[in-house]
Amino acid sequence: MFSRRWSLTAKISVVAAVFLALSLASVGTSLWISWKLEGGAGAVNIAGKLRMMTYRLAASAAQPGRPLVAGEVARMQQAIELLRTGDAARPLAVPWDARIHARFAAVRTGWASLRPRWTSATPSAPVARAELDGFVARINAFVHSIEQRLDFWTSLLHTAEMAVGGVVLVAFMTIFFITYLHVLEPVGRLARGVEAIAAGDYAARVTVSSTDELGDLGLGFNRMAAQLQAVYADLEHRVQQKTAALQTEQQRLRALYEVSALVSRASGLDELAEGFTQAIRRIAGADAALLRWTDDTAARYVLLAADGMPGSIIDAEHCLLAGACYCGSSSAESGPQVVRFDRDALREQAACMRAGFAALLSVPVRAQQRLLGELNLLYRDSGHADPTQQALLEALAAHLASAMENLHGAALEREAMLARERGLLARELHDSIAQSLAYMKIQLQLLRGAMQARDTARTAKALDDIEHGVRESLADVRELLLHFRTRTHEEGIEPALRMTLHKFEVQSGVAAQLDIDAHGQPLDADVQIQVLHIVQEALSNVRKHARAQRVEVVVRSVPHWSFEVRDDGVGFDPQERQADGAAHVGQQIMHERAASIGAGLRLHSRPGHGTQVHLELSAACVPRAQGRHDG
Repeated sequence: MFSRRWSLTAKISVVAAVFLALSLASVGTSLWISWKLEGGAGAVNIAGKLRMMTYRLAASAAQPGRPLVAGEVARMQQAIELLRTGDAARPLAVPWDARIHARFAAVRTGWASLRPRWTSATPSAPVARAELDGFVARINAFVHSIEQRLDFWTSLLHTAEMAVGGVVLVAFMTIFFITYLHVLEPVGRLARGVEAIAAGDYAARVTVSSTDELGDLGLGFNRMAAQLQAVYADLEHRVQQKTAALQTEQQRLRALYEVSALVSRASGLDELAEGFTQAIRRIAGADAALLRWTDDTAARYVLLAADGMPGSIIDAEHCLLAGACYCGSSSAESGPQVVRFDRDALREQAACMRAGFAALLSVPVRAQQRLLGELNLLYRDSGHADPTQQALLEALAAHLASAMENLHGAALEREAMLARERGLLARELHDSIAQSLAYMKIQLQLLRGAMQARDTARTAKALDDIEHGVRESLADVRELLLHFRTRTHEEGIEPALRMTLHKFEVQSGVAAQLDIDAHGQPLDADVQIQVLHIVQEALSNVRKHARAQRVEVVVRSVPHWSFEVRDDGVGFDPQERQADGAAHVGQQIMHERAASIGAGLRLHSRPGHGTQVHLELSAACVPRAQGRHDG
């Protein structure tokens, strides 16, 4: 834009140099004129003394002997020479011009004619008064010419002073104008631009007319204003985009929360499928939604739930072969697919098109790269099948797959628990009631034989044995009812143990004592119920086989939880029983229960010295219980 760059410093330096040069010239001229006037004043003073010295010399020459004439003549000659040569130290200088030179020459001529007459040893005729006045008139003419010259220099000095004042005024005005033009005006333009930007006028710009620092500042301001204008122009669009993105994220979070809540409260597959289908239709803004399930072969797709779909299509496509239409064509590797129906396309689209649908969004339902089914969303307007929702729908479908797997796993776990309980019940029945019934069957056969033989003693004994068997069976049934009704206590295991021992005393008539020292963490509920079952099984064995008079249950919680059931019964030889294969089913059940909670079970018995059943929980059981109770 500019051919040469002048910085603000260079401009100020040039202006200052010019002002300094003019100031120095003005001051120098004034000093030179003042020096001239001062020297001229000294010359006037000396020239004025010449008149007084002339009259004094004439008076000395008239005295007898003229003693002072020589000195006066010498001083007169010295004054004339001083006027001729001047004295820069005083200062003294005659402002010479042609007229002053001529009149000074007349003074010297007159002095040259009078001096010999005053200095000769034999004075001639005395100097006449007229000659003396003529010489003084020449001196007056010389002084008058000097004064006239000094008047000229004084006028010139006044002119110079006025010129200096004018120069100062012009210089001030020039500096002010230059400062205004190159500093104040650019700064003012920048200030006005800043005010306009602050007021919201981002189109404001400043005019740049220089290449100095202020010009660079103006260019920078214009660039900044342009950037602000661009940012402000795009700000509203960005805010709208961010707002839309936040609304989308809120909708996705709301959808995830809704589906999570549905999954958490659904108690069965039908409830989960119906609720999910209705929720996903509302979230996706679809006109209809179908949830289909398949097996590992993915050959057939079974309709689990539908929402917004005509009944005719639901009945016709309740079980759909894979590949029969666009529904049921997902795979474990494929992602969501958008299909827009064409009236001139294949026949399989006819049912959906007759129902008024124009587009289909198919989302596979996968769990760990395994296809479980697919979700079909149908739209009456093809423009509503928005692919941007595919990520959210995939996440929700994966969530559904996990929920389905959890329900399936929970069902399998319930089935396994039921099988375990049934096995336990079978073992309990086999160990108690079944054996008692077998015993009573034998006694009935003996009773029939005794009655046929009409043996009264054998008949009475058989009846007593049958009665005893019935009482044993009844006691076993009551014990089983107690066993399967066992519940945990929130306040700890001690109340449950005391209740168990009390019922044992009532049923068996054997004294029972509880010795408990429990200061550790409370047991987990599932651990507590297994411990109670093991204690009940040990007490049941005491009632059936030990013929004991006293039972003691000892409980300790430090360093680990331990439970011990002691009796003073007849005891048995464990090795002999194992060798005979006569291990009691109850012992096997106790070992299985102890293994299920990670505990150790030991049995100590000797014939005639009773039996001790010792159960010790591992350290892993306590943190689990601690975390559940504390958490």
